Amino acid sequence: MAIRLLRGVLSGLKWALCAVGGVALILAAMIATPLERPPEMRSVSDSAKGIDWSTLPALERFQARDGTWIGFRHYAPIGAATGRGAIFIHGSSGSSGTVNHALTHAIAARGVETWALDIRGHGGSGTHGDIGYVGQLEDDLVDFVVQIRKTAPELPLTLIGHSAGAGFSLRVAATPIMQDMFVRTVLLAPYLGYDAPTNRPDSGGWAKADIPRFLGLAALRKLGIDCCAQLPTLAFAVPPNFDKILVSTYSDRLMRNFATRGYRIDLAAATHPLTIFGGAEDEMMISDKYAETVQAIKPSVDVRIIDGINHMGIVTNPKAISIIADDVATRGAGQS
Repeated sequence: MAIRLLRGVLSGLKWALCAVGGVALILAAMIATPLERPPEMRSVSDSAKGIDWSTLPALERFQARDGTWIGFRHYAPIGAATGRGAIFIHGSSGSSGTVNHALTHAIAARGVETWALDIRGHGGSGTHGDIGYVGQLEDDLVDFVVQIRKTAPELPLTLIGHSAGAGFSLRVAATPIMQDMFVRTVLLAPYLGYDAPTNRPDSGGWAKADIPRFLGLAALRKLGIDCCAQLPTLAFAVPPNFDKILVSTYSDRLMRNFATRGYRIDLAAATHPLTIFGGAEDEMMISDKYAETVQAIKPSVDVRIIDGINHMGIVTNPKAISIIADDVATRGAGQS
């Protein structure tokens, strides 16, 4: 009896040591594979040229539920107000004070009260490149809408996102507690997730993921070990010495939160009208695949491709700005 018991203890100890060894190998692999930053992507860097920064509103802040100050910019409607509002979510690495200002100003110029948010981990919100937990970005957005409702309690809001911010906006549109906060969601050149057929490899050279580290962290979570999510897993092709303005890397938890949960899941769960705008010359996404990809899941999604526009041009080119700003100003107060 004692021998059997001893054998059982030794067998359990053996498997425990194997598990510890497996975890150690995963951790070693994560540490041994440093994140590589891709070279500067000129089409992104050059997109700031020609933008009128004189109309950029001052950065304001509000406190999220955990006490962190979150940055945003408020664009009061110019001219006759339309009775519509919009919240804009910037793309990866950016903030409310980067090139999307050209579009947000144009939307306000058409009478739409507009807010541009610095997503936590960007701009004036929290620690660059990191958040506290997956789901915190949704919590921040809920808190921001509560802040807006203090002065605009009945204003119908359209949620607008660009690139990774569009992926996050789709995530929001599918979240039961949040989807009724917005009458409509507009996705600009959306990054729909790593498995979407609309992606170019490495987003055309813009982003580089540390796949071994990402998979290692996922394996640890499956083992019930939720650690090291603050490690960087995604790097961007931002210009050298621009780290104070742009975010050069994302932690694992920010990378997972600032995205869809999976475009199939989120599209199926979204209940309000969705519109996608893409650029025919997008160097990061394959825009001509948007319609077949999303309408196979939700046929009601409105997909519009603008000729001659690349990925950043969707928020900076006058042609795209005019089309999108007109659309936001004339739809979103109950219209589909």
